[in-house]
Amino acid sequence: MKKGEGRITYINGPVVKGSGMAHFMMREMVLVGEKKLIAEIIGISGGVGTIQVYEETEGLELNETIVGLGVPLSLKLGPGLMGNIFDGIGRPLREIEASNGDFIPLGIGLLSIDLEKSWDVEMRVETGDFVHGGQIFASVKETELITHKLMVPPGVGGVVIQTVQSGRHKGSDVLLSVQDKDDKITELRMYQDWPVRKSRPYDKRMKISKPLITGQRILDTFFPIAKGGTAAIPGGFGTGKTMTQHQLAKWSDADIIIYIGCGERGNEMTAVLEEFPKLIDPKSGLPIMERTVLIANTSNMPVAAREASIYTGITMGEYFRDMGYHVAIMADSTSRWAEALREISGRLEEMPAEEGYPAYLSYRLAEFYERAGYVKTLHGDEGSVTIIGAVSPAGGDFSEPVTENTKRYANAFLALDRKLAYSRHYPAINWLSSYSGYLKILEEWYFDHVSPDAIHLRNQVLKLLQEESKLLDIVQLVGEDVLPDSQRLILEISRVVKTGILQQSAFHKEDTFVPMAKQYQMLSAVWHLYERASACAERGIPMSLIKEEALFENITKMKYTVPNDDLKAIDALVVEVDQYYDALMARYDQVM
Repeated sequence: MKKGEGRITYINGPVVKGSGMAHFMMREMVLVGEKKLIAEIIGISGGVGTIQVYEETEGLELNETIVGLGVPLSLKLGPGLMGNIFDGIGRPLREIEASNGDFIPLGIGLLSIDLEKSWDVEMRVETGDFVHGGQIFASVKETELITHKLMVPPGVGGVVIQTVQSGRHKGSDVLLSVQDKDDKITELRMYQDWPVRKSRPYDKRMKISKPLITGQRILDTFFPIAKGGTAAIPGGFGTGKTMTQHQLAKWSDADIIIYIGCGERGNEMTAVLEEFPKLIDPKSGLPIMERTVLIANTSNMPVAAREASIYTGITMGEYFRDMGYHVAIMADSTSRWAEALREISGRLEEMPAEEGYPAYLSYRLAEFYERAGYVKTLHGDEGSVTIIGAVSPAGGDFSEPVTENTKRYANAFLALDRKLAYSRHYPAINWLSSYSGYLKILEEWYFDHVSPDAIHLRNQVLKLLQEESKLLDIVQLVGEDVLPDSQRLILEISRVVKTGILQQSAFHKEDTFVPMAKQYQMLSAVWHLYERASACAERGIPMSLIKEEALFENITKMKYTVPNDDLKAIDALVVEVDQYYDALMARYDQVM
């Protein structure tokens, strides 16, 4: 038997074992069987290798060959990523469909971006220049929105001894030759290979100081996500996880979106694949796919590829981060990824932990979320990767292992509520069970860019909603009429907050995205209404007079009636509130 070649001795779904594999490396890619199925070594013991296969193993037979490739599972990173659709191990689905039809054939190999496609390259270095790892040496206008910056691979550096002229070149052409201090010559092309399970290096991790602006009031105002931070969106079936991530993908101020459909139902991924190419980027007016990468790994695809899909996505995210871009990664859903871990672990006959998940579930989740961050790149730019992971707990039980472990590593927890979703309140984020660990960190940004009292106002409104929750328990027992007017007012204002602020329509042109200035002024107007009404209640004015239906309705509907680019109407509403309550107090004082 040749070195680097083994024989299949055991087959159990995606898990295969082979003999004669003492010379193979851990995490080495291999080709399994006569069909040359793509696989990865996940264990070696006494010459016996354990392999997870990224393709369907049906028809595989014992004693077929296992051939090592000498490299770990890697991606070719270069022009051609943007606007493309990949499977879980980075194979372009459009190209596979064009050459093989609707189904991915077995043994097709690890296809990548088209290296024969020509691009207009603008060189930034000349012969004799010294370059280092991470430095940008050329650029390609990949789409109208994204300039693809070609970088010297990490660990490579030296003097440029040969370079091409700016112009049209193929992806496989040598653009640069670099000679290091040991006289080793490295040829640089338009792409670089990178192992998906290895984090890409950066100069230093920077302090998180900016929010990811989403245009969604319940996020930006109440539970902000930081650029370079992490967030989890847990929720049961039908609570709007995918829709919430769609809104974030469309409206967040990230430069690049990477959407990972990890183990989702085929019809949901079909909707994403059909809808995203039609969406228009609101900031540029161009198709949103010009700055989006889609990774589709549906629930009927091999589970080993599902396990690899989030590493494929995060590696692409880090690559664009290293160019100086701010990247937002939507992983939908990490629960399906954890289920793939559980299935593979079961087939490996590992000792199960809680609910059958492997004992290393927490470590793997931490490994994924820790690849988020706001960094100074090797080139000296600032870039970030923000991870927003959807979690699908069975039956909506947030105490199950995936949700509980995710809470340890995601600093923003946006809990979706089935009752809110079924009452058509979207986004169905429960304001009592959600939290953001970035409030303190972002306080200075809100002070400088929104208002000095923005965080204080947010805290006051949340306190009001918590008080309303306690009062609702009393109302269910004895009814609302027994409450004093001051507490009935809390209920009324809370309804305005929930309907007018927390509820947001993705289909209304003014409400689908709301700038921070309008968010703050809306909340200020509601709080002003509460303060003026509360002052009237303290003076004994009846609730029937305090609650002026038209006034409350106008405040509630300002999200629709006030244009995002002209906020004078909110000021007019505040004046209307003052005029009404000034007149009410004057009349009441005369009567008294």
